[in-house]
Amino acid sequence: MTRVDAFPAVSAVLIEQLREIVGDAGLLTGGEVASRYPGYFMDRIGADAIVRPRTTDEVAAILRLCSAAGQPVVVHGGMSGWVRATETRRGEIALSLERMAAIEAIDPVNRTATVQAGVVLETLETELAEHGLTFPLDLGGRGSCQLGGNASTNAGGMRVIRYGMMREQVLGVEAVLADGRVISSLNQMIKNNTGYDLKQLFIGSEGTLGVITRLVLRLRERPTSSNTAIVCAAKFDQMVNLLRFVDQGFGGLLSAFELIDNSFYRVNTGAGKHAPPLSADQPYYAIIEMLGSQQERDTELFETVLGEAGERGYFDDAVLARSEAQRQQIWEIREDLEHVVREFQPFYAFDVSLPVGKMQDYIAAVTGRLKTRWPEGKIAFLGHMGDGNLHIAIGAGEEGDRHHVEECVYEPLRPIGGSISAEHGIGLEKKPWLDVSRSAGERGLMAEIKRLLDPGNILNPGKVLDVRT
Repeated sequence: MTRVDAFPAVSAVLIEQLREIVGDAGLLTGGEVASRYPGYFMDRIGADAIVRPRTTDEVAAILRLCSAAGQPVVVHGGMSGWVRATETRRGEIALSLERMAAIEAIDPVNRTATVQAGVVLETLETELAEHGLTFPLDLGGRGSCQLGGNASTNAGGMRVIRYGMMREQVLGVEAVLADGRVISSLNQMIKNNTGYDLKQLFIGSEGTLGVITRLVLRLRERPTSSNTAIVCAAKFDQMVNLLRFVDQGFGGLLSAFELIDNSFYRVNTGAGKHAPPLSADQPYYAIIEMLGSQQERDTELFETVLGEAGERGYFDDAVLARSEAQRQQIWEIREDLEHVVREFQPFYAFDVSLPVGKMQDYIAAVTGRLKTRWPEGKIAFLGHMGDGNLHIAIGAGEEGDRHHVEECVYEPLRPIGGSISAEHGIGLEKKPWLDVSRSAGERGLMAEIKRLLDPGNILNPGKVLDVRT
């Protein structure tokens, strides 16, 4: 089954059977679906119904029913993705886990949390503060993204350089297969080398292999000190040297190294926007953050290391945050996308990764391709330089030029072994370019796994790759 514009309408009989499983409050149809996500611009919501279970048993019953009927199901989390992985069309059912939002257990001794998939990331972090613990995943959508969605997309964010991707934070998973079978592998240990690590089938699979319903998460001790700075440099090599120097100098406490280019910095610090901590005449900026446990000692280390980096010429100017308010002001320059979305039209967003040593040439290659085709086009680079992840904002051409804009971004990745998706996944948007990053053999094996676990191809059909049944 390949992606089609629409499936046959969901039968009234199936709708009523779903209602019997989740009750009236758990089923949305008609106008309730159409008005569900007002103004949402990334994934179109055209499903015939949204089903909202409360338990794993209800999810299993829903999928057994839909599997028997050959009914396509698209899994919804917090709807903060960027690759149309949750897009629905007529004839599809959206399965929303928003009502499965219980934090079932926090174990301070083993430093684990057992949660349902619909728990919002920020909600968990607020709860953990009372225990002196943290779940270190941190991204812009923290107030709406759900942990099940974070796992199914293998989310990244600002602290990957220190803690790793979502994959590194998940100890155990409970998931429901397309036929309704529940695979409960709620391991609570960091070390468990007993055969295949089945949870990895579901982490990063974007809901195409099963529906994650519960997770066991690895927690860390909550940092009690924070030091943040923004620096600027005239040359990219300075940023590369600075990254290595502070990573070594901070002794494992470097928690973020966020690159911002001049174009993005100028947009967000223009008149009437965020106050610029540094002048807007440098090509490159970086936000550096160190999280630790003793504020006085850590501040001294932070200032000493940055002072030595400045003496070595690894940056040209810097501003250190002296309060939480100043720290927030610095981060808002990085996290606020509203201005660039409004000013770069038509707006295209990209999320790629590549070796840090290749970044300067890649930035030049993409910019050159874009400016050759659209001399007046706008482009900005930012992202998690510490882990090789660049986000690219482009405003160029017309809406019908998407393929040519994507070509400017993705083709330069092919010869250097880069990835078309660092942390947002594939969905529908990046599927045509999957061959840039995955070989024919890899794509074939992925399709075999999909056919094995979802032989009817009902889970997120057409997402990530096309699979014929």
